[in-house]
Amino acid sequence: MTKPDGINLLTDTASLIAINGEPSANTTVKKITRLERHSKNFIARSPFCLLATSSSEGCDASPRGDAPGFVYCLDDTTLLIPERPGNRIADSMRNIINHSEMGLLFLIPGRDDTLRVNGRGYLTDHPPYLELLAAQAKTPKLAIVLDVTELYFHCAKAFIRSGLWDINRHMPADELPTLGTMILEQINGEPPSKELQDNIDKALEEDSRENLY
Repeated sequence: MTKPDGINLLTDTASLIAINGEPSANTTVKKITRLERHSKNFIARSPFCLLATSSSEGCDASPRGDAPGFVYCLDDTTLLIPERPGNRIADSMRNIINHSEMGLLFLIPGRDDTLRVNGRGYLTDHPPYLELLAAQAKTPKLAIVLDVTELYFHCAKAFIRSGLWDINRHMPADELPTLGTMILEQINGEPPSKELQDNIDKALEEDSRENLY
């Protein structure tokens, strides 16, 4: 990283602690190494999680979502995550192949607390595992196996501050351009024509509708 001119950067943990302070004992003791009834119950009710992975080439945070319980708890230290149809770029899976450490952040709509689960990930096409993850009569081609090494519940402050679930604070959907419009302008460096915009939006909408599973 090139250090920006005129900006002080913290480069050691002592400097961080001097400003941020030490965590309380109650904060650190909540970290556990096995799934138990509360974490299993939270995962079973969660329809959405964020998957964080990294490699020598960079890092990615990817959304994962389906019906509540789509992440399957195989036992006290193992989770199965289905790989549903996507754009085939497969950044997360490529990262896992090269660097197994990964993290999950589970959300439940309407709840302000979250569950963080960390561990080592692996890819599999093992049929018995894939069958456990079938949805809409379709079995995924691949799954991520997470060997859990750490988990803990995260407090509600970020969600309280953001008002994420407060419908009165939600932005009107048309306040931003459509997804297709933004992608085309990023690629071409200029706003697309109305015809091109309509065509890409139609294609994206059809793909989202027809290729969920």
